[in-house]
Amino acid sequence: MLKNRDFYLTQLIKFKDKPLIKVITGMRRSGKSSLLELFESYLLANGVPSDHIIRMNFESLEFDELTSYKQMYASLKKQLIKNGKNFYILLDEVQQVESWERVVNSLQVDYPVDIYLTGSNAYLLSSELSTLLSGRYVEIPIQPLSFKEYLNFRENEESELLSVSKPLADRFNDYVTYGGLPTVIKLLDQKETISAFLSGVINTVILKDVVQRNQVRDPALLESLLKFIADNIGNIVSTKKIADYLNSSGRKTTSDTIDNYLAMLENAYIICRANRYDLKGKMFLKTLEKYYIVDLGIRNQLTGLRNADYGQILENVVFLELLHRQYEVCIGKVGTLEVDFIATRADKKMYVQVSATIMDEKTRERELRPLLAIDDQYDKMILTMDRHFTKDFEGIRIINILDFLLHEE
Repeated sequence: MLKNRDFYLTQLIKFKDKPLIKVITGMRRSGKSSLLELFESYLLANGVPSDHIIRMNFESLEFDELTSYKQMYASLKKQLIKNGKNFYILLDEVQQVESWERVVNSLQVDYPVDIYLTGSNAYLLSSELSTLLSGRYVEIPIQPLSFKEYLNFRENEESELLSVSKPLADRFNDYVTYGGLPTVIKLLDQKETISAFLSGVINTVILKDVVQRNQVRDPALLESLLKFIADNIGNIVSTKKIADYLNSSGRKTTSDTIDNYLAMLENAYIICRANRYDLKGKMFLKTLEKYYIVDLGIRNQLTGLRNADYGQILENVVFLELLHRQYEVCIGKVGTLEVDFIATRADKKMYVQVSATIMDEKTRERELRPLLAIDDQYDKMILTMDRHFTKDFEGIRIINILDFLLHEE
């Protein structure tokens, strides 16, 4: 039975019948196909006839013969009738068909259609598509489960299995250990199977969405780079630093190659970059950014579950949560001090520090100092796993991370 992802489904419904192509993007296994299926169920429940919904998954053998855009167009054309009623066309992993964007563009012109696409690579929104569609699309990025979604999924799964609920802290520990890919929920009763699943996801992303798509000459170097990023989530890095490290480990490479490979991994949605912003100079800096992994289960699979700095893991969780809440996120520089996150969206801006604990006075002062150095009136907060601590310090809010993850305001 499909679990609801109301946050994303609501976005699709909001754009229903609008003259925009809806493009759902995100890493493999993050729930894009399930979201299309949920939307199909919504359409049927709201009176759309089944013969006016056309669904194609280009990873299915059913559509294996549609290898060219002309074959794809001919197949769709057979099912479309010019009777004035809208057809809903749902195309899964459409990037498998070369020049598919020509089909989508033509359908928009020739028929009364509402089109929804999914894809596991940012090349789906390449400049060629942007040119053809002239801004007539909206992107809906989808991530693995947020912690709040994860709890809802687990509650449903465990009620079906008649399991006893775990304490919240134990569930959070499972979340940061095994990650939030929806399939993982079904494997938690046999945790030894999760590693094989995550390994398969990583291999598929690297092979299909990076190596094959970009004709990568050195897949081993690419994998070493991904493992380096997984080991250094939340650390400020540079392409030169990464290249030097890999060269010292016996992998011959250059900063330019690393720069290209990082872009490929970002385009496959497996890593996310946070650029640095100088709050005093009011400008983005071109070097020394941070990278995060889109799912902590994947991060732990890459690093072999080595003990990492718990603060960095929490930082990764908060970064993904801010993205889920549709903030633009960067890291901040205030003179010589660093702010973990500057989170901005149309209605709000806030500065966020993340620390496992601030019970130690030196740690507390270190986390407060950058926030106190910012001289504007936007929200400032420290997120920590501490429970018994003051809620406010000179206007800076102290919030428990689990409370933050479960309650947006």
